[in-house]
Amino acid sequence: TMRRRPRAGSEKTVSTAAGQSRFHTDLWLCFTVQNWILDFGRPIAMIIMPLEWFPLNKPSVGDYFHMAYNVITPFLLLKLIERSPTALPRSAVYLCIITFVMGASIHLVGDSINHRLILSGYQLHLSVRENPIIKDLKPASLVHNKSFLWYVPFFLILFLYFTGCFTQVKDEKMSYSGWLLLGPSAVYYWYLITEGQIFVLYVFTFFAMVATVMRQRRMGFVLDSNGRFLFYNFIITLGLVLVWVAYLWNDKVLRKKYPGIIYVPEPWSFYTLHIKGS
Repeated sequence: TMRRRPRAGSEKTVSTAAGQSRFHTDLWLCFTVQNWILDFGRPIAMIIMPLEWFPLNKPSVGDYFHMAYNVITPFLLLKLIERSPTALPRSAVYLCIITFVMGASIHLVGDSINHRLILSGYQLHLSVRENPIIKDLKPASLVHNKSFLWYVPFFLILFLYFTGCFTQVKDEKMSYSGWLLLGPSAVYYWYLITEGQIFVLYVFTFFAMVATVMRQRRMGFVLDSNGRFLFYNFIITLGLVLVWVAYLWNDKVLRKKYPGIIYVPEPWSFYTLHIKGS
C-alpha cells in the first residue's frame, strides 16, 4: 500500500506539496523531445547519414542515438518519480529502472543487427520468416525478437507514477503548455505501440489506469494536472491506433505479415511497402 505524503503541517511542507503538484513542463518537454529525436528519429538518421561515415564494423548513428536514449530516459523517469506527490515503493521503482536499462540495452543490440540486415536486403514489410536472408537461418527460434524487457518496466513505471497523481483539489487544470505537448506526445506513443508491437501491454496499462481513476474518485480524489496529461495521452493514443488499423485493415500484404487476432501494422513496414518504392 502506498502512503500519501503529508498535506498539512508547516508552511514549508504545504509549499513543497504544492510545488510537486504543479505541471512538470520541463520533464514532459524533455520526454517528448528526446523520444522524437532519439527513438523516432533514430532510423531516420540512419537513412540520412552517409554509410561511409559509420562503417558496418563501427557503431552506427542509430547506435549512438540508442546509447543516449538508454541514459537520458532512465534519468528522466527517476526525476519524474522524485516529483510524485505520493511516496512510491522504492524497491519496485529501482527494479523497474534496472530492468528497463537492461531491456533497452538488449534492444540496442537487436536494432544494431537489424540495421545491418536491412543493408543486406532485409525487407521490413515481409515477416521475419519470409525474408530471403532469414529463411536458411538455423535454428528457427533465432528469428523471434522480443522487447518486453524494455517495454514492461517502462509502462510499469509510468503506471506507478500515475497512481500518485491524485488530489482533492477539484479545480486543478492542466496548463497551456500541457495541451501543446499533448499532441506530439500522443503521436509518439502511437509510434511506440505500433512499431514496438505492444498493443496488448498498452491496453492492459490503460485499463489499469481507468480502474485506478474510478477507485480514487469513489474515495474523493481526482487527477492532478500531470495525471491528466498522462491519462489524456493514453486516450488519444488509443484513438490514433484505431484509426491506423482501420486505414490499413484491407492491406493484403501487411495482413499476411500480421496474421494474428490483433492486427496492428508497424509504421516502418508501411513505409518500406508503400512509400520507399515510390
